[in-house]
Amino acid sequence: MVTREPDRTPRGVVFDIDGTLVDNMALHAEAFARFCARHGLPSFTAEMRARLDGKRNRDIFPVLFGRALPEDELSAFTQEKEGLYRELSGGALQPLPGLLELLDRLDAARVPVALATSAPAENVAHTLRELDLSRRLTRVVRADQVPRGKPHPDVFLAAARALEAPADECVAFEDAPMGVLAARAASMSCVAVTTTFSAAAFAAEGALPHEVVADFSEYLASHGAWLLR
Repeated sequence: MVTREPDRTPRGVVFDIDGTLVDNMALHAEAFARFCARHGLPSFTAEMRARLDGKRNRDIFPVLFGRALPEDELSAFTQEKEGLYRELSGGALQPLPGLLELLDRLDAARVPVALATSAPAENVAHTLRELDLSRRLTRVVRADQVPRGKPHPDVFLAAARALEAPADECVAFEDAPMGVLAARAASMSCVAVTTTFSAAAFAAEGALPHEVVADFSEYLASHGAWLLR
């Protein structure tokens, strides 16, 4: 069940990156498919993606390989898979519809923005550079900088601290069930975008955002009033 909260100006807004700022999860899926083929691993199923999308690589790879992995293997596998993603996504990324307008309005309303992501540092830099947002989105908290990754709330709570805003007065945007669970656990209002998963898929994982939208243009169509005050 999705429960929309009343419109009110938040103290801060927190965005996930992959699948949220940009509709790029198909490229990640292709990178994982090539990685799994190289290593003789079974392909991702939709059920696996619902459980794993949004998590850190150090939490994903042990599931894929079915065993605990030492740090050197985790590092090597991460570099291999994310290198494939960066090759596939170079020159292919565009901001999700409505994102730039939303950022403009947040800036005009003096609402600070942060990013909360499970992506490694190299991917964050790559994706923001491809979207031409590197200079604009400078508050970034990565899941490898906090004790626990999504679905735990750590990365969202750290983002709220970076914004100097109470977490329960922030709005989070996410595209994956694990991210919605993390944002809700941090007591943030959460809006899910359906770039990767349907509203039914969120519900099936027990991840209940306050609202589900196709993109930021749809969000602005119904929430633009508080951004114009």
